[in-house]
Amino acid sequence: MIRPSLARLRTAWGAVLADLPDEERGDVPGWVLITLMTAGLVVVIWALAGPALSQLFQQAIDQVSSF
Repeated sequence: MIRPSLARLRTAWGAVLADLPDEERGDVPGWVLITLMTAGLVVVIWALAGPALSQLFQQAIDQVSSF
């Protein structure tokens, strides 16, 4: 198996990006912000709902185990 060199991959990727119109390149800072905000929401929801979900899961396991 032949692995292309990193330099060749960078050159190929640069050519692909150069062919794209500016509006097609995306908004990287915007996507980073969306990703960070989503991760923050997951952490907050997990912190608030985690104990209740654990208790609910334990109750379900106890009911199944009692049979």
